[in-house]
Amino acid sequence: FHAVYWPALLMAAGLPPPEAIVAHGWWTKDGQKISKSLGNVVDPLELVRTYGLDASRYFMLSEVPFGNDGDFSDRALLAAANGFLANALGNLVQRVCTMLHKHDKLAPPLDETALDDDAAALLAEARGLRDAMAPHMLEFRFDLALARVEDVVRAANKYFDAAAPWKLKKTDPDAMLAVLAVSLETLRCVAIAYQPFMPDAAAKLLDQIAVPPERRAFHHLREDPVPGGTSLPKPAPLFPRIDAPVATP
Repeated sequence: FHAVYWPALLMAAGLPPPEAIVAHGWWTKDGQKISKSLGNVVDPLELVRTYGLDASRYFMLSEVPFGNDGDFSDRALLAAANGFLANALGNLVQRVCTMLHKHDKLAPPLDETALDDDAAALLAEARGLRDAMAPHMLEFRFDLALARVEDVVRAANKYFDAAAPWKLKKTDPDAMLAVLAVSLETLRCVAIAYQPFMPDAAAKLLDQIAVPPERRAFHHLREDPVPGGTSLPKPAPLFPRIDAPVATP
């Protein structure tokens, strides 16, 4: 209909036809065609109840290039939910926000004139997400756009582990706050970038780091870090680990 009849109707009415038609692929489950006779139909409501809406969205958009066929399995979705969303992203958020909350519940000031090379490189990558993602979004390669954000999350974890701010707490509190400020700014950029894909989780993270609604657009990536002294709410888990999947009918 959309490739033949709809363009014909538009042309007959003197209206321009679509410039492009984007078609999704097919999903299989555990390597088999999904059908009622096989009894392997995936219930999307059960999927959301088990893994959460944003984790389900993330898996569907990141697992397979849009337009290609893909294979669904509970094991693969669980690996995405626990392996990346909980362990990499959620754990980073929890560590950064918990340290800030235990310190003074305030956002530390970001002094960009005193950044070391690792911190400067991380912020440049985080603030450059709009430009890094845009070409992939124009090609409907949501998996590649998400991969760019994932690169920043993994780089942020590496930076946080290497800087070890928990060790600096007693020896160099100013250095600890500098690491936390860079990490907080990175989380701000990551949360903004995730909004089209995981809107609920992104909003929750932006609320948690006190980014006002009017400062959440993509053009804010290169500006508007959380001002030093901003009160931060008590942190809450962003993506709790899922202990075991519930089999879909």
